[in-house]
Amino acid sequence: AYILLPLYYRLNLTSIYTYLSDRFGKTSYKTGSVAFLISRTIGAAFRLFLVAKVLQLLVFDLFDIPFPVTVIFTIGLIWLYTFRGGIKTIIFTDTLQTLFMLISVVVAIVFLASALDLNSIGEIVDYTKESNLSKVFFFDDGNGPQYFWKSFLSGIFITITMTGLDQDMMQKNLTCKSLKDAQKNMISFSVVLIFVNILFLVLGLMLTDYATQNGITATKDDLFPTIAMLPEIGVITSAFFLLGLIAAAYSSADSALTSLTTSFCFDILDIENKPEASKKGIRKRTHIGFSIVLVIAIILFDLIFKDISVIWKLFKAAGYTYGPLLGLFAFGLFTKYQIKDRFVWIVAIVAPVLSYFLNLYSKELFNGYEIGFEILIINGLLMFLGLLFLKRKFNTDL
Repeated sequence: AYILLPLYYRLNLTSIYTYLSDRFGKTSYKTGSVAFLISRTIGAAFRLFLVAKVLQLLVFDLFDIPFPVTVIFTIGLIWLYTFRGGIKTIIFTDTLQTLFMLISVVVAIVFLASALDLNSIGEIVDYTKESNLSKVFFFDDGNGPQYFWKSFLSGIFITITMTGLDQDMMQKNLTCKSLKDAQKNMISFSVVLIFVNILFLVLGLMLTDYATQNGITATKDDLFPTIAMLPEIGVITSAFFLLGLIAAAYSSADSALTSLTTSFCFDILDIENKPEASKKGIRKRTHIGFSIVLVIAIILFDLIFKDISVIWKLFKAAGYTYGPLLGLFAFGLFTKYQIKDRFVWIVAIVAPVLSYFLNLYSKELFNGYEIGFEILIINGLLMFLGLLFLKRKFNTDL
């Protein structure tokens, strides 16, 4: 809010990655844009993968409709209203979807509280405090992936990259009338998110306990929709469960498709310098292209990933794809060096590859230490160090 937003507003950016062009050169600009495109494509595909699986489980399996058709239907819905309406429609639908999501969480907690014989907010709070699942601070095993300081630092950098360095997240703030309004929007949204996350954590705890008490074997991403299908839930409650689940994924995936189209058109195709008559066609073809890419990615995820939760996969993937962006922006903001721009793409490939192998062999290399989501920090640091090897000393005001 107070470092990146002022920079973006001062430079009057349509795409935030234009900063990299001004700071380093065209190759850095293209590298940052491609890193975002890969990151957002994977992130949106993971979220929509969850929606498609739920729709398949609850609706399409009843009619023996194959999963790829479900995926096409899921993406098709987004394509229709995002292409017609653009970012203004996205902001409206995001608000509506967020409302559905929050109502769903509250309805689910009320139902589960009743099923677990919890009759007041105070009893829910006490129940949460006493549960073994409510443990937040893990200081026992410094080598483990849940160690508090690892999670804390990883969370900080995940927030920086997946919000401040993300065209999808930033384009909503850049539509505000002024920098002050954008900062106010981001800060207030962050405060609200604290309470929303607490609600989701409580919901997860109650879902797990309810499943244990009722012999439900579904886990991770299948738990919520499985409970929503139970006859004792009731039709209205089930509807809220499912609307909330779908809204939670759609609220980020729809804007991701629009931002992917925007970034590719501006950053890769340089649409601003194209003839006016061809711009609409370019946008339409790009929008369709990314819709097809998402369909293919979701189908591949269904074949590759079986027993790992979507949220774990999402943040782990972000560690590899957002690392080069983190390193590039950090180098630009905190050093005065100019670099040999034409070699940046090589460093942006080498850093994630090295990070992957460090993660794969971390226990052997670091005396039992297991790398978690801090792979993002490691990746960004490797990118930063790689850029140091490309440096040419130069003072800059950007």
